[in-house]
Amino acid sequence: MRKPRHLSAEERDLWDRVAERATPLHPTRNARAPELMPKPRPKPAVIRDPLPDFSIGQKANAARSHDVMRPLVDRLAGAPVNMDNKSFGKMKRGKLKPEGRIDLHGMTMAQAHPALVSFILGSQSQGRRLVLVITGKGKDRDDGGPIPTRHGVLRHQVPQWLALPPLSQAILQVTPAHLKHGGHGAYYVYLRRNR
Repeated sequence: MRKPRHLSAEERDLWDRVAERATPLHPTRNARAPELMPKPRPKPAVIRDPLPDFSIGQKANAARSHDVMRPLVDRLAGAPVNMDNKSFGKMKRGKLKPEGRIDLHGMTMAQAHPALVSFILGSQSQGRRLVLVITGKGKDRDDGGPIPTRHGVLRHQVPQWLALPPLSQAILQVTPAHLKHGGHGAYYVYLRRNR
């Protein structure tokens, strides 16, 4: 049910003037202006206690990661297998020997990206099928601020570079390397045949 609207003094005056000039449809009825309803009393203000002392982030769970993406290993493990299952199993167990390798340790992202593009495209043109890209595990540079810093910048960036052109057309599969080839600090990159 709608709450009745109260007339202001101006509106009340205007209504009275209109009502004086109007001719009633039914003269037997009593035509009266709407009554002004009494205004509700204002509720007393609730006095609240002042804010308790606090520090920013005191209730934050420091153990919880701010990273909204699934861990890189989980994303690569969940990727569909685009190559022969038998060869994929051997590759993951470290049974296939990489035919080439590039070590990106100590490089900046600006240095590592062109080196990676050149290495992958060169390896494909030479007919290599399995190469090893070593990124290192990275240093922990997160200072605990509101914007997280990833652990191992190259380790996170290399799979993204591999998924984008011009490298994506040359690659069949990317997976973390076996421990004997560097573990989580390296990737196996299985290349398409050069046509």
